[in-house]
Amino acid sequence: MSQQFLALFNHQPKGGLRERLCMMLRQAITQGHLQHHARLPSSRQMAADLSLSRVTVEAAYAQLESEGYLERRAGRGTFVSIAIPQRLASSASQDSPPFSRRGEQVLATGGCQDPPFPHAFAAGSPELRAFPHEQWRRISSSVQRRLGSQVMGYGDPVGYQPLRQAVADYLALSRGVRCSAEQVVMLTSSQQALQLLALMFLDNDDEVWLEEPGYPGARNAFLAAGARCRAMPLDSEGAIPLSGRAKLVYLTPAHHYPTGIPMSLARRLHWLAWAREQQSWLIEDDYDSEFHYDDRPAPALQGLESDSRVICLGTFSKMLFPSLRLAWMVVPPQLVDALGRARSVMDGHSALLPQAITAEFMQQGYFASHLRLMRQLYHSRRDRLLEQINTRMQPWLKPLQAAGGLQLTVCLKQGEEVKLTQHAAELGLRLPRLSPLYAGNTSQKGWILGFAALTPGEIVSACDTLVMLLSRYAQTTR
Repeated sequence: MSQQFLALFNHQPKGGLRERLCMMLRQAITQGHLQHHARLPSSRQMAADLSLSRVTVEAAYAQLESEGYLERRAGRGTFVSIAIPQRLASSASQDSPPFSRRGEQVLATGGCQDPPFPHAFAAGSPELRAFPHEQWRRISSSVQRRLGSQVMGYGDPVGYQPLRQAVADYLALSRGVRCSAEQVVMLTSSQQALQLLALMFLDNDDEVWLEEPGYPGARNAFLAAGARCRAMPLDSEGAIPLSGRAKLVYLTPAHHYPTGIPMSLARRLHWLAWAREQQSWLIEDDYDSEFHYDDRPAPALQGLESDSRVICLGTFSKMLFPSLRLAWMVVPPQLVDALGRARSVMDGHSALLPQAITAEFMQQGYFASHLRLMRQLYHSRRDRLLEQINTRMQPWLKPLQAAGGLQLTVCLKQGEEVKLTQHAAELGLRLPRLSPLYAGNTSQKGWILGFAALTPGEIVSACDTLVMLLSRYAQTTR
């Protein structure tokens, strides 16, 4: 333990060695790092670790004993003899400076912490146990042998050119996106893309439109930039434009988050015409279009016309694995240079080595085969979860449209969402709530149940727990 005190001792104000040691121990006790009855190192050990004489340590221990901080017991050692109330321990730490209003808004969201391992029913987690680890390891070794120091330095803020080309080719063939490699900007996450766009396009009180309900990460990014966010209603064709003008409009047209509604072709064309007329930018979040099970997803909004005012973004977190920390954004040619310079100010660039490995993984065909396997796997798991809900939970849950994605949204027909969610957590279930995705006064109660990372057996087991929870709740509320 005494070695842990070395940095704290070295940071004490200048003065005599005995007094510095006393101040260090007082600080550790009042801040709660040394609890009541905690045993201190012997004076010999403390002296050796702090490069002090044993006489100095003995003198410091004796002084703190006289002040009431320590108690020395013959043959047993030196112990903390004072219990510091929790409030005093907290107040003894340095006060945090006041945050900005934007900072307080960000903190009020509660942040975002995804579970580090598959957990029923955490939303948005891909299946990592079926990932082609051997191929990834082989490609990683090959890239490191071949490129060596070339991928160990600083990189281009807009991304590694071979990966930008691979992404452009994939998007053109699978999503109908109209772009060249030069229009692809590589980032660490889709959230970073939203923050970058908010930084470059929004001033205080500029208006942004978002779907209602919708992805809270987008709202948080725009609120943090000082924008005014307005909620757009949905109908069977997708998001409905509001009156007035917005600087940015955030859309999930392929598979609305979280209801699953696909945007109709007529509504897509209407949005493109609206953006041209208003000189506004549409942000198309293509967050899970790779995983459609009942039919092929409509082509990307961005690709429906040339020179569209659409910025399209997506992430490898769901397609490959979250810790890769790679996402992409397709922007019109006139924005590439400005966004690249702005990105260089934010965090420089994405790591080169993971980009090079991902590019090779795509070029060798492993990416496409992995996606095909995952579609089949997730399709069967979605069907298993739907079967469980339809046969065992009809009195309580109503599933919404679920043509694709890694999670299934269900409406709660009876019961209290918050209370049931809390009880589920006590039983080991995560039930991401639906109502917080509404920003207005009205909302729908329910949950967003992730299924992609769960085996069929794990899905059934989790549903057993959920059925038990709902049954118990129903009995207690009769």
